Amino acid sequence: MLDNRLNRIAELVSGNGIAVDVGTDHAYLAAELINSGKCSRVIASDVKEGPLDSARNTVEKNGIQDKVELVLSDGLENVSLDGVSDVVIAGMGGETIAAIIDAVKIDSIDKMNIRWVLQPMTKPEILRRKLYEHNMEITGEYVAEEGDKLYVIMTAEYSPFPRRLTEAESVCGFFDDEDETAKKYRKREAERLEKVADSLEKPGRSYDAQHHRALAQKVINGIGVEYIDDVISYLDGLYPFAAQKKWDNSGYLVESSEQECSKVLLSLDITSEAVAEADLKCAELIISHHPVIFEPRRSVKCSDPVYKLIASGIGAVCMHTNLDIADGGTNGVILRKLSSKFELCGEPEPFEELGGGNSLGWIVTLNETVTALELAAVCKELFDCAYVRTSRNSNKLVSKIAFCSGSGGSMLGLAREKGCDALITGDVKHDVWIDANNYDIALLDCGHFQTENIVLEELRRVLEEKFPLLDVEIAEASVDPCCYV
Repeated sequence: MLDNRLNRIAELVSGNGIAVDVGTDHAYLAAELINSGKCSRVIASDVKEGPLDSARNTVEKNGIQDKVELVLSDGLENVSLDGVSDVVIAGMGGETIAAIIDAVKIDSIDKMNIRWVLQPMTKPEILRRKLYEHNMEITGEYVAEEGDKLYVIMTAEYSPFPRRLTEAESVCGFFDDEDETAKKYRKREAERLEKVADSLEKPGRSYDAQHHRALAQKVINGIGVEYIDDVISYLDGLYPFAAQKKWDNSGYLVESSEQECSKVLLSLDITSEAVAEADLKCAELIISHHPVIFEPRRSVKCSDPVYKLIASGIGAVCMHTNLDIADGGTNGVILRKLSSKFELCGEPEPFEELGGGNSLGWIVTLNETVTALELAAVCKELFDCAYVRTSRNSNKLVSKIAFCSGSGGSMLGLAREKGCDALITGDVKHDVWIDANNYDIALLDCGHFQTENIVLEELRRVLEEKFPLLDVEIAEASVDPCCYV
């Protein structure tokens, strides 16, 4: 008799050809597949001789030596997949199963009509993502209950329509909403995510904590749908588009072919790679910092991300200077990060005052002076920089610090007028370095990308706070456009 876990796995095997049982252990599954008549032949493999000896005893006891082939193999390394209709990999960690699938050539997976029956003991989210990276699709997901344990079992097959999973999809899985055992598993998984959120809250990782709480809600309730106009209206209330500078072009620049969205991709720039990622993840909307349309276009080529957005029906909302100016925007994130590393004296001051209560950047005063080099080391960590460029007097003591995200080198004169010892920004030109050294102001270039990309976590936070069931993903394609040698 098989336990509930192995019995469910046996039920999911198609029986259309040869079945492979990877990590067979005692070969109980192989024996059941043969004795039930579901399969006429099974290849049972294991990475160690000990389990294979146990499997041999089971095969001989059932008198099925001519129908079960025992193979010593690390994963599928020594297993021929010719004529194989089903591959079962059960009782291993999700990462281990993913590594076994990784080792199989993608071309051969594409060409074979194989059903994969997979039962990860841990980290099913990693396995789900890996399957889709190999152009496979999860065709069913189930939960087997054995005592107080719940086991996830999934079936997957090759898909001719490539797509990628978002983090939320990989965590939520593809269970039947009416399956009571699956509901029990999802409730348990949501409770686990809430506990992770609590543990992240204690060391001050509030962004990650809220993100895990939003994931927990999606696990229980599923990924939701929102009107795109409602999302844009909410963002407009936080970062008013009317506040953007006159030369800017923020707003809903490319309309989606849909009125609603369930998936939103966040990216600093809307590049061809970002559009391709959104398309693969079935996102209806990309929200970026830099406008995808800035200068007037006389033509739109196939290589233009705008063309690709329209062709894919993906909308684009861009929030540039309005996001930099807003209290909780790009510079507000920098303020929060610096405040977590240094004890500040008094309230922050606006750096460049724009009128109407708006300002660009902030000035903070530290309770204790630090050297410019020490400040640079902190900035390197906060902005996750490959390096930080500093003016030559790195031993200079600083306490009054101005900062502006992006390209704020032109504001060095203003920092000097306001009595600042240091300016943190990006994209600093040669002549500005000369002026900084002449005026003995500590200048730190932390990179345009690095000083702005950090706002994406804040955008995800505010969107998940308002729309917890909306699938909001920070783009993998939102990367520094430069390499450093």
